[in-house]
Amino acid sequence: MSDPVKTHRNGAIFEITLDRPKANAIDVTSSHRLGEVFAQFRDDPTLRVAILTGGGSKFFSAGWDLNEAAEVGGSGFAGDYGQGGVFGFPELPGLEKPVICAVNGYAIGSGFEAMLGADLVVASETAQMWLPETQLGFAPDVGTFRLPKVLPPVIANEILYAGRRLSAAEAAGLGLINRVVPADALMDAARDMAATIVRSAPLAVAAVKQTIRMQANMTVAQCYAAVRNGDFPMFARMMESADALEGPNAAIQGREPVWKGK
Repeated sequence: MSDPVKTHRNGAIFEITLDRPKANAIDVTSSHRLGEVFAQFRDDPTLRVAILTGGGSKFFSAGWDLNEAAEVGGSGFAGDYGQGGVFGFPELPGLEKPVICAVNGYAIGSGFEAMLGADLVVASETAQMWLPETQLGFAPDVGTFRLPKVLPPVIANEILYAGRRLSAAEAAGLGLINRVVPADALMDAARDMAATIVRSAPLAVAAVKQTIRMQANMTVAQCYAAVRNGDFPMFARMMESADALEGPNAAIQGREPVWKGK
């Protein structure tokens, strides 16, 4: 059986494609494989940004493989989907690097939820996304966790209760997508976004990502106290790094900084 996950190194950008014809549905095997690939990305200091997309042009991912779902039923939600959870990255410990989803087509169920777990999203004009779970006899989990936090309640409820479909343009208008581009420009747009991040200092980007996650339930006053106490580990490491000196020196000298990641 061919590998359902294809990878390509593009300098500091790691391109990952879920390629399971016909619909790029996720099953336990492919989720474990994605976890392995994202762990490789996490642990390689030469890689800075990952782009996840789907094979073909119609589906980003149709979500949970219905053949597998029919066998295990609702117990599948409690199954072992690998070290990073479903799709390999949303629950991966220590992943302090950005993940961009390049949504090339339909993002359905957990395919939509993977998009919601990304740091940034670029989508094709033809992309659509929805959560059909209630029509299939169960409730979405990650979508239920995330959507009410980022959308007005009535919009989140319609998506969750009734499986409302969003076009890429609608999702962008709701703040779920950074950019919507023609289908043939999708990967170029994702690479341009990744390249912009690569020009930033790696420890600074990691500090931002970790701090965003850690401060989610903190007040601003608590955040200030945490910074002063060194409770945001990557932030403290970044402030003491050589790169924190390199950036200002490069700006003063009128040159591009040379980041060392230390």
